[in-house]
Amino acid sequence: MICQILLTTLGGLGLFLFGMHLMSDALQRIAGSGLRRILERLTTNRVVAVLAGTAITAIIQSSSATTVMTVGLVNAGLMSMQQALGIVLGANIGTTVTAQIIAFKLSDVALPLVGVGMFMKMLSKREKVRYWGDFLLGFGLLFFGMMVMQDGIMPLRDAPWVTDIFVQFSKIPVLGVLVGAVMTMIFQSSSATVGLVIALASTGMVDFPGAAALVLGDNIGTTITANLAAIGANVSAKRVARAHFIFNLFGVCIILMIFPYFLKMVDLITPGDPMQVTAAGAVPYAARHVANLHTLFNVTNCLLFLPFLEVLGWVASLITPGEEKPRVFRLETLVPTIFETPSFALDEARQELDYMGGEVFKMLSAAEKPLLENKETEKFLEEIDKTEDIVDSLQKEINTYLTELSRNSITEKQSREVFSMLQIVSNLERIGDHCESIGKLCKRRNEFNLDFSEEGRKELSLIYHHTQMFLKTVVDAITDTPDDLMEQVQSFEPKLNAMRWEMRVKHMERLKTAKCHADAGLIFIDILTSFEKIGDHAYNIAESLSGLTLGGPRELRYAAV
Repeated sequence: MICQILLTTLGGLGLFLFGMHLMSDALQRIAGSGLRRILERLTTNRVVAVLAGTAITAIIQSSSATTVMTVGLVNAGLMSMQQALGIVLGANIGTTVTAQIIAFKLSDVALPLVGVGMFMKMLSKREKVRYWGDFLLGFGLLFFGMMVMQDGIMPLRDAPWVTDIFVQFSKIPVLGVLVGAVMTMIFQSSSATVGLVIALASTGMVDFPGAAALVLGDNIGTTITANLAAIGANVSAKRVARAHFIFNLFGVCIILMIFPYFLKMVDLITPGDPMQVTAAGAVPYAARHVANLHTLFNVTNCLLFLPFLEVLGWVASLITPGEEKPRVFRLETLVPTIFETPSFALDEARQELDYMGGEVFKMLSAAEKPLLENKETEKFLEEIDKTEDIVDSLQKEINTYLTELSRNSITEKQSREVFSMLQIVSNLERIGDHCESIGKLCKRRNEFNLDFSEEGRKELSLIYHHTQMFLKTVVDAITDTPDDLMEQVQSFEPKLNAMRWEMRVKHMERLKTAKCHADAGLIFIDILTSFEKIGDHAYNIAESLSGLTLGGPRELRYAAV
């Protein structure tokens, strides 16, 4: 008997979790990668940050995804801790939308939704329609799982020992808080815990005060996700995760001090008696009371802490000591725990790609004085060796990250983006190699005390600045690709090739008239070749950004929305 009850309940919980995951994943794919950009731009003040966090979490049905993404943005230096705290407060409110949805009695339409969703997924060739099919399928499975859970739990209601256990949560709310926190840590989903609590309350297994204590514990347990995401991150990201834990913990402590009055407030704004039991043994008003309590707690908690974000940040800094260190040979923005949200994971990879492009551009920029003025060659060589190590490290780790991401469940479009990024990484690394080659050529020129003619130096200046502008145009397009990128590079690439050819011809003429030393001439030709190769790889990057190397039309380009 107990075994059957346990298996049925676990099966219902499994269906619920699977439906939640499917629905959340579908919504994220429908929404696309622009959500991260919204977070970056709509955090001008704390109120807007809270609204942005609430809206995005309500859309993607995952506070964990929002908090993990926020930790990543802070880790990448794209968001301050104060902005991030506002978003996390908003994410706490946004996640209560799930509980409100669960509280609706939609079990009668659960199986029809599963059927409709499955047919949309199987029969449609359009990607967006299949995503909506996934959403309906997940939505139906979520409510069907709730129904199975309630049916599984129902027989336990008559067991005195079970009743005695749950009665303790009403008598000792702190015990219920601890159990709720542990349950959420195990499930790694606050929605799963709230769903289970609603099932328990709706069958009369646990009364409203006991359910309230479990939900309060759920709000503490959910902070574990952000703290796991912050492992290995920088100090600021860790502080955001700690702050998330602090304000949820303090909020629960405050509510526990006024626990009976808080329950009366929830009862006042929610119709029906949460303790009323029907003849069939159901508790019809319990679900809405639990959902409203979940929402009211998080809204109250947000209003309490919103004016004191600076104090909260100070406390988080106090318990997470340390100083920001400059970025070195390892990736700091790529968080493996974000693989469950591929659109965000791709955005993280794109930020790292942008950083790699910036390092490569620095290599080329550092060559100006040694190449054109024959100055600071040793300093240039030291800098370029250091940066080349960073670029090589970036290539290895980005490739590993993207390969790992490609093994997860990603869409066809996302798969193309991964392939495009891998091509860009390879071309950036090759540009770095050619910059290193230029450094070695400058060193050889110094060692043999060689110099170029006045005409040769002018030509080098011309081709160098043209190549530098070409590379900057492409690197700037990594995170914000303009529609006319290929038109821009079309004006750079042919001109660069023409310049190299023309300069080779003029150089041969100077050799004939002995205006240029033969050994210096060989170095001159090799430098021109390096510039041409840099241009070739820059052009390849532009093609990858525009989707042309994938054999697809313009709309397939991966662009940072």
